[in-house]
Amino acid sequence: QVHIVESGGGLVAPGGSLRLSCTASGFTLDYYAIGWFRQAPGKEREGVSCASISDGITSYADSVKGRFTFSRDNAKNTVYLQMNSLKPEDTAVYYCAVGTCSGYGGYWGQGTQVTVSS
Repeated sequence: QVHIVESGGGLVAPGGSLRLSCTASGFTLDYYAIGWFRQAPGKEREGVSCASISDGITSYADSVKGRFTFSRDNAKNTVYLQMNSLKPEDTAVYYCAVGTCSGYGGYWGQGTQVTVSS
């Protein structure tokens, strides 16, 4: 049975950092592309990062480039999104999507809330 759980969200002041985790059961994450997405209230879902399997390259949205970093821990079957220099506009529910960077298909977790506010 496939199960994906995101964690690590919370309330942080502007300029702060959070590390989101995405853990899977039922399959091995390092065989799949991983997309991180976010959706803010009243806005469409947007892609934050994409870790490709085919070329091993991770790409980032311009809005987070240089501040967010994707990583994998294959031994723990977990992927991470390190988020630094957080801004209020980063406030959203963040989702880990396994097997897709387009936002279509794949396996999704329930999301974790990130709130950046003073």
